[in-house]
Amino acid sequence: SGIIFAGQDKWSLDPRVELQQLSLLEYSLRIQKVDVYDEGSYTCSVQTLHHPKTSQVYLIVQVPPKISNISSDITVNEGSNVTLLCMANGRPEPVITWRHLTPTGREFEGEEEFLEILGITREQSGKYECKAANEVSTADVKQVRVTVNYPPTITESKSNESATGRPVSLKCAASAVPTPDFEWYRDDTRINNANGLEIRSTGSQSFLTVANVTEEHYGNYTCVATNKLGITNASLFLYSKYGSGNGVKYKANVKMGSPVVIMAAHILLHTVP
Repeated sequence: SGIIFAGQDKWSLDPRVELQQLSLLEYSLRIQKVDVYDEGSYTCSVQTLHHPKTSQVYLIVQVPPKISNISSDITVNEGSNVTLLCMANGRPEPVITWRHLTPTGREFEGEEEFLEILGITREQSGKYECKAANEVSTADVKQVRVTVNYPPTITESKSNESATGRPVSLKCAASAVPTPDFEWYRDDTRINNANGLEIRSTGSQSFLTVANVTEEHYGNYTCVATNKLGITNASLFLYSKYGSGNGVKYKANVKMGSPVVIMAAHILLHTVP
């Protein structure tokens, strides 16, 4: 505390402070660009013939919310515990609100600086928004991205059928973070881009294309998806469209009640009433 003005004499060295005379008996103290350090009690004292008269006023400085520190973007493995930090300044004390930015984003409200996620799942990956709000002005908002790594899971394994002499593709898709690497096998032998076979992998999908199908191409294929957290596989079949070749699917329409002789495996029978 200290004397700012004594009469018209300025004692304060602060250039933001000035004394304004509004009338013969009325004065005001003006502070430009007020900040939080100006908060406190101010006393106006008037010397009369008998004794001084004083009046006090307490200046409360309101400060807009401002986020001063927030966690950096992070990458964790599924099942890990995650703690996000968001610190904010302001007067009144800002209320911190966390929100997961999804179409049905859940809000986590409170005055806590930390958001804890126990056993995080892949569905909880994405952007998290921290909002600091008080009654002074617009809320301050910042975001942090959480990436959740998880092992591959086959989401699509599409078998196919084709006649000889035609091109055909087998499709395999997997969900994983990081993006999976794909390999294709035929009878435990890894397939390379050779002899009319081509593997094309883009993101979470992989295609095995046979440029010119022969009898030797029919049968079982294995798609393998891997990343640093795990490995998975799925079996796919290439069938003959007209019923010949290894691992072929045959179809026959049989009238109900009629005798039938099965001469080969993998025949699909459809009864006709």
